Amino acid sequence: MREIRTSGSVRVKASNGRSTRLQAKKVQALKQHKKGLMQQLFPAEGETTPHLRFPEFREAGAWEVKRLGEVCIICNGSSNAQDHVDDGAYPLFDRSEEIKRSSRYLFDAEAVIIPGEGMRFIPKYYCGKFDLHQRAYALSDFREVGKFIYYQLGALKGVLASKAVMSTVLSLRMPILETFKLVIPSSGEQQKIAHCLSSLDEVIGLESHKLDALKNLKKGLMQQLFPQDVA
Repeated sequence: MREIRTSGSVRVKASNGRSTRLQAKKVQALKQHKKGLMQQLFPAEGETTPHLRFPEFREAGAWEVKRLGEVCIICNGSSNAQDHVDDGAYPLFDRSEEIKRSSRYLFDAEAVIIPGEGMRFIPKYYCGKFDLHQRAYALSDFREVGKFIYYQLGALKGVLASKAVMSTVLSLRMPILETFKLVIPSSGEQQKIAHCLSSLDEVIGLESHKLDALKNLKKGLMQQLFPQDVA
């Protein structure tokens, strides 16, 4: 019979549990901080000046209103669900939040990907070769800072969803995207905002990896404390 030692293991498990909870709270706090920061860094709907600006841009004046079709090229994909392969070399973006894989690529570019159908139209940012479903859009060939456009669309995803039309599901049509209004500052201010939010995303990513590691450690400890083959 396998011997199970509990005292030290239980203390380790309790410590790991506390660490996991604290790490989860830290990740959630960082995500909430990013959400609040984006609300301050981008103008509210109908406004042309944000509530928070970096010192060097406080006297730069209002941002310029532009249509999305003016600042980039918008294309549909042409792939289907059957083009998904588990070990594909390239990411396949479709209307789901999960990123699938494909053995081919349709684009090789800096791009913002927006699902064309669904309930939430959350943009993704990608640089490189990728495949794209026919019910998704790739924004590329940016005339402004691509990462800035990505973050602003993320800040305005609720407004974007409100423009979708109902068919069998909510759908974003090409004219909706082409005429969707953004407010754009100078390229320098765009770069500053994009760098700020990218840096915060890196921190969130690192802390999220730590949380995943703690969860895996907890899972391993649980398997040690409650083995399946005790008899």
